[in-house]
Amino acid sequence: MTVTLRLATVEDAPALSRFGAAAFIDWYLPDNEPENVHAHVAATYQPELQAAEIGEPGQWALLAHVDGTLAGYGMLRINTPCPEGATQADGELRRFYVGRDWHGQGLARQLMQAVIQHGRDAGAKGLWLTCWERNPRALAFYAKCGFLRVGTATFTVGDDPQTDHLLALDLD
Repeated sequence: MTVTLRLATVEDAPALSRFGAAAFIDWYLPDNEPENVHAHVAATYQPELQAAEIGEPGQWALLAHVDGTLAGYGMLRINTPCPEGATQADGELRRFYVGRDWHGQGLARQLMQAVIQHGRDAGAKGLWLTCWERNPRALAFYAKCGFLRVGTATFTVGDDPQTDHLLALDLD
């Protein structure tokens, strides 16, 4: 397995849009109303929205390709304080997805290490993220990476407010 990590460019927006939409549907559709999942995907994963996010100053998408195929990505935004002052973390890991075909192969760990290093290099004091309370696999992964629960947040899928764990990692 040959893994290549690189920062996304605006030209990657269509592929990132497809991958992000598929990953979100894969994780959320089994436990949510389909219309809510599809409404969220339509509002979040359009190519022009992905291009705007990639082009936003202080925000990066780090892509992981396996043998030339997009297999995962992490989207990081710097200078975004953690909600509710729960921590001094100022780098938001907005999205972190690895395709199911690559679970258990070390790709997620490799991608997370690169995202963390990118956050450090950008001057972040810490990283924070939210993770759905009904995703024990992701919660366990984040804990292995050193993220600690510092609170909760509401994440709305369509018109359904859901509880996420608010997790943070100190980079000092």
